[in-house]
Amino acid sequence: MDLSGKVVLITGGATGIGRATALAVARRGATVAINYRASRTEAEETRALAEAEGVRALAIQCDVADDRSVRAMVDRVVAELGGLHGLVCSAGTTRYVSYAELDGLTDDVWQGILQVNLMGTFYACRAALQHMAPRRLGAIVNIASTAAFSGIGSSIPYAVSKGAVVTLTKALDRGYTQHQVRVNAIAPGVVETRWIDGRTEFKEAALRQTPLGRVATPEDVATTAVYLLESDFVVGQTIILDGGRTIH
Repeated sequence: MDLSGKVVLITGGATGIGRATALAVARRGATVAINYRASRTEAEETRALAEAEGVRALAIQCDVADDRSVRAMVDRVVAELGGLHGLVCSAGTTRYVSYAELDGLTDDVWQGILQVNLMGTFYACRAALQHMAPRRLGAIVNIASTAAFSGIGSSIPYAVSKGAVVTLTKALDRGYTQHQVRVNAIAPGVVETRWIDGRTEFKEAALRQTPLGRVATPEDVATTAVYLLESDFVVGQTIILDGGRTIH
């Protein structure tokens, strides 16, 4: 899919992977909708940076954990920007809980993570597919994690939620490839975002285990997201993006 002139919605688009992806698709000529929940200032900064690339951009507030709000957001994007051709689900959350601290995994922790990472991704995909499928044009990229395969991450619920995103991606593709809408995912390892700020030991452990000797940048993930949006023959796949850590 040629992104020039298309409309792409990025959930969690204000910072980190979402911001990098918003700017990457803007450079390809796409109109960008930048979703945020609380980071309004950062979202407006991202919008301005995208517009500096010569495209139209919209910052739109919505909590992806709320289905009704997600449907309203997608409807607004379609109405104001003239359609919806691409979706990148990068909104996510976590809690750092030791794997040995099972009593710390309260229902609130589980629900808080699953509602955003899994249900928020599903809500966004469902709302987007309702616009894409009838037009037989569209691509979705879900941001998962290597924790989906290794079980190693910030907490057990986080790893489980990302494993579910990988399965959701495959399942959605089974239903919508026939409508010429592709659904793929990216599973990054550790990424240089605010989630690892101050976690020096966590980052250093990742570096020791990564053959390429660095963690991923948001731009690394964004480059892969653009590839999956544009490549018309990749369907139902999850690309592991971890500098070789999973084969170390």
